[in-house]
Amino acid sequence: MSIPIVDSHMHLFPESHVRTLAWYNPQTPGPLGLQHSVDEYREATRSVLPAENPQPTYLRGFIFVETDRLSSVEESASKTKSGVYGWGHALDEVSFLARIASGEPIPGEGHRAEDSGLCLGIIPWAPVPGGPEALAKYMRLVRERVKLDEVWRKVRGVRYLLQDKPPGVMLKPAFIEGLKWLGRQGLTFDLGVDARQGGLWQLEEAVEMLRAVYETVDDENDKVTVVIDHLCKPNLRLPYTSRESITTHPDFLQWQAQIRAMAQYPTTYMKLSGSFSELPPLSSEAEPDVHLLVERLQPWVGTIFDTFGPGRVMFGSDWPVCNVGGGGNRVTWDRWRRVTEEILERNGLNGRQRARVWGEVAVEAYKVNL
Repeated sequence: MSIPIVDSHMHLFPESHVRTLAWYNPQTPGPLGLQHSVDEYREATRSVLPAENPQPTYLRGFIFVETDRLSSVEESASKTKSGVYGWGHALDEVSFLARIASGEPIPGEGHRAEDSGLCLGIIPWAPVPGGPEALAKYMRLVRERVKLDEVWRKVRGVRYLLQDKPPGVMLKPAFIEGLKWLGRQGLTFDLGVDARQGGLWQLEEAVEMLRAVYETVDDENDKVTVVIDHLCKPNLRLPYTSRESITTHPDFLQWQAQIRAMAQYPTTYMKLSGSFSELPPLSSEAEPDVHLLVERLQPWVGTIFDTFGPGRVMFGSDWPVCNVGGGGNRVTWDRWRRVTEEILERNGLNGRQRARVWGEVAVEAYKVNL
């Protein structure tokens, strides 16, 4: 029997929106500075789209995660050293996703009416540091943008990207109370931190944040589900000569300790995603040695399965960001799928556990209705 894949982490944006992305550079737009729509995603995932011939896995759909729009915690446009922002660009992204999820395309955005079934969940940006009042107001505006009830039911959580924020943001009382508010509403929070480029202090602060949230909420049903992105972006570029060269390295040991601390809370989940962006770049032409890639990743992914277990780890592609290090849109998504298959084999997962990682964990964590 074929196993359905739920891609728990991908991004979409039409060409008309690229200048509203916080990371976009008009002088050097790079490979991501172009439209990345459902049309391009279908091309990337063509090997696992449903077909007449049986195959081990097939793409059931995706969870969209916000793409880091120019924004500010304050609703009204606020002047910063890099521009004037507010909630407008983030809400425009919601409207774009609502058109995909409702099957109501407009010319030039790169999706069709039949694509609505691929969109299983929407994780928009939200002003979590503003606390419950700001979140409540913002989510009311999200509700207005999505319009249809069936689309609103696909809004399963929020993300406020922390990897580029200064120390202390996660520990502010308003942020902590905002996470508790999300828990009461049944909404998840995607935690995006970066151990390699941002620093291991981000993981340490995230652990303090989780402790402050989980240990001050009595009702288990109100505890927010936190979905951790990309293994916390560990330093996969450490000099590799053997497994021991990694497992004894101070950076790895510090990362491992924080991952163990995060995993102790039963409503935290981990995404098996984002690694192609952290590894040395792959060629677009020569196929990589999947066995060697898995061998290099094993210290980190082994820790993930040892701590979270296969019941709290979910597959994600991080498309189209994965294309930058993975070899381009023609090959990258399928390469990561093959790497993941061997990771699951290497870590001894049985058929039931593999089905969990490929899709069931994402459906459970985000409370997706299939």
